Amino acid sequence: MDNRSRPLSVEGLTVSYGQREVLSGLSVELDEGDIFGLMGPNGAGKTTLIRAICGRVEPRSGSLRVGGDTGKARLRHIGLAPQEIALYPYLTVRENLEVFGRLSGLSRQIVHKRLPWASNATRVADRLDERVGLLSSGWKRRVNIAAAILHSPKLLILDEPTVGVDIEVRSHLNDVILELSGSGMAVLLATHDLDQAETLCNRVGFLRSGRLAVQGAPTDLVREAFGGRKEIIIELRRPAGPQDLMLLKRIGFTPDPASRTWTLLRGDADHQVNHLGAALRKAGIDLREIRLREPGLDSLFRRVLHQGETTL
Repeated sequence: MDNRSRPLSVEGLTVSYGQREVLSGLSVELDEGDIFGLMGPNGAGKTTLIRAICGRVEPRSGSLRVGGDTGKARLRHIGLAPQEIALYPYLTVRENLEVFGRLSGLSRQIVHKRLPWASNATRVADRLDERVGLLSSGWKRRVNIAAAILHSPKLLILDEPTVGVDIEVRSHLNDVILELSGSGMAVLLATHDLDQAETLCNRVGFLRSGRLAVQGAPTDLVREAFGGRKEIIIELRRPAGPQDLMLLKRIGFTPDPASRTWTLLRGDADHQVNHLGAALRKAGIDLREIRLREPGLDSLFRRVLHQGETTL
């Protein structure tokens, strides 16, 4: 697809706050129907990229096109569902959609024409006459998305759409996102939920230090990074002492700073897991669990983040 008509084309984008460069020569493109997972640690530049696309931050250099348009004209092609619920709690779902439709520049007649489509697409049609403030967080998320798509944008930006929702609600939201993608709408999904990204996204990118360290199809990236190797994962009952740390690192285990979990990547993991568990216990390491698994997106991005790799 030509850059001039893509739902999103970002080329060489650089954004600075004072002397601090937040985005550095970033490039990314979305085609119709793409679901692109934008991931990275806090402070990596995800919010800044979204703000730049939505015209709230002025880039120092680079170009931005949405639906082929630049400047303020591109904004009419964007639908944004922010992380914080942006709805009027004392209005009904229908009234909220009418208000946001008018704010997006639609006539009253067009709003009434598109409201059934937006409410059906997000599965809130049965809640149109209920006050938003009485809805659960999951239903509010759906209404937030309905408000964002009422003007039929070419690009839908979802900022952490599953924050604060349970597994069942997350599954329903995933279905909504897939249906919107199936209609041809491109979706930029900013998320910390790697399981959601692996389930939904046909392409992902990991932001680190203002750059997309890696981007591509999840399965391709994982295969390229790990080949046929598997992960041996151990979970300790107590924090590792100095001698335990030395032993685990000498064997090649990598710690997860947020837990007592350690990971070892091996090509012969199937044959080593039982032997290794027995050897670690014999060495006095108090194992709660040892297991084997295929690497996934979390493995890939832990590697990029902690090893500082920019290529695979």
